[in-house]
Amino acid sequence: MTNQQPAPQPGHGPHGHGPFGLGTPNGPGRPARKGKRWLKYGAVALVSLVVGVGIGNSGGSADTGKDSADAKAAPRPTVTVTKTAEAAKGADPEPAPTVTKTVTAKPKKTQEPGPADSFSGEGEYVVGEDIKPGTYKTAGPDGGFGCYWERAKDASGEFDSIIANNNLEGPGRVTLNKGEYFKTNRCQEWKKVG
Repeated sequence: MTNQQPAPQPGHGPHGHGPFGLGTPNGPGRPARKGKRWLKYGAVALVSLVVGVGIGNSGGSADTGKDSADAKAAPRPTVTVTKTAEAAKGADPEPAPTVTKTVTAKPKKTQEPGPADSFSGEGEYVVGEDIKPGTYKTAGPDGGFGCYWERAKDASGEFDSIIANNNLEGPGRVTLNKGEYFKTNRCQEWKKVG
């Protein structure tokens, strides 16, 4: 008799196939199951897709967020009016409801600048257009050469157009009428006093 071991039978043994063509679970050396691998990667892909779609739908455009932030950033003046309603006669005194109404205030119109009532001691001015008619006063010369002023009928610069003139060494005053031309050199500021 020889020492022969019986040949393994199909479906039995360490690496044989089970009765239904499946491998028998034998421990750590068994082959990996391919069926669970596609399930695992498929589930990860599906979750990634759902998260991506959720982010895309919830965001909106970047410009929309900027426009709404700009609209909120600009302050607007508001006025709040509070009015208390009167209770009906003969009723129990209960606190009356308070009604609050918010109205956007409109800015006041600024008046257009008219003729000035003070001006520089250097220049030529039309009374009634550039400066107001009236009496003006100056503190005197703006240097060591004296303060010269001149009232004229027109801006020609001719000797015949001069109504009055003076060369001041100290304070002085002059009365100007509408339509006259007033010329001043080397003087301090003129201010209306009357």
